[in-house]
Amino acid sequence: MSRLDVNRSGEMEVFVRVVELGGFSTAARTFRMTPSAVSKLVARLEARLGVRLINRSTRKLQLTPEGAAFYERALRILDEMATAEREAAVGATPSGVLRVNTSVPFGLHRLLPLLPGFAKRFPGIRVEVSLTDTVVDLLEERADVAIRVGPMRQSRLLARKLGESAMVVVAAPIYLAERGTPQTPAELADHNLLGFCFTKQIAGWPFRDGSGGVVTVQPAGNALVSDGEAMRHLAIAGAGVARLTRFHIAPDIEAGRLLPLLENFNPGDLEAIHAVFVGHGGQLPARVRALLDYLVENVKL
Repeated sequence: MSRLDVNRSGEMEVFVRVVELGGFSTAARTFRMTPSAVSKLVARLEARLGVRLINRSTRKLQLTPEGAAFYERALRILDEMATAEREAAVGATPSGVLRVNTSVPFGLHRLLPLLPGFAKRFPGIRVEVSLTDTVVDLLEERADVAIRVGPMRQSRLLARKLGESAMVVVAAPIYLAERGTPQTPAELADHNLLGFCFTKQIAGWPFRDGSGGVVTVQPAGNALVSDGEAMRHLAIAGAGVARLTRFHIAPDIEAGRLLPLLENFNPGDLEAIHAVFVGHGGQLPARVRALLDYLVENVKL
């Protein structure tokens, strides 16, 4: 570097090098600075601290007691800074706290079952998981990664696609025994359609209309829920008709707890699932990259 920016860490580094090399001239050569510039930088440090750190003579430099104490502390600080930079660097051994925000269905049925394997592979990472179907601000929530289901909004965030899942309209046998099984989308007007109490980018339920087009049914029922898992439980309990991602309820369909409805009118739309994260210039903390790669490798939808 041609010159050292004047800052606290820079002042410490120059001071330490002067002490280690025993003079301003030799230290100046390592920074490609002039001896007078190094001398002025150390004098500026002393003026800021209000103490003399080095007694100067024509033959040698001698640390004052304050200078010796500052030298020892500066060594520790510079070492800690170097360690922090190594740990933050791409490719460093993944470690530290990793905060993940995920939708409730994905968290319960996909993410949490994968965490034991992730912990074995990366024992230095401690994962903190927050489950909510509400879209969060990563910076406000201090999250490193958010798992989002559905269309991606335009933003400066980066994303990696984990997969996509078909949507399916379902109800429990106990509900259908009491209310009947709808044969067309229009017949849903006579049914209790469960909805969410937060705004979704695609609010209605799309169906093929039989002539190449799509009709949309707005869910209007007697219950609104905050997340897909709550809707799943309501549907299994016979509270109404729900529309959920197939990966979420596939075991319930296989077990007969929920029955698919109106499959002949299913438009085949898919809900994309992305891992969203903040990235600067393509640089990612090693712990974030480790999770993203692990999810891409192991998530099955």
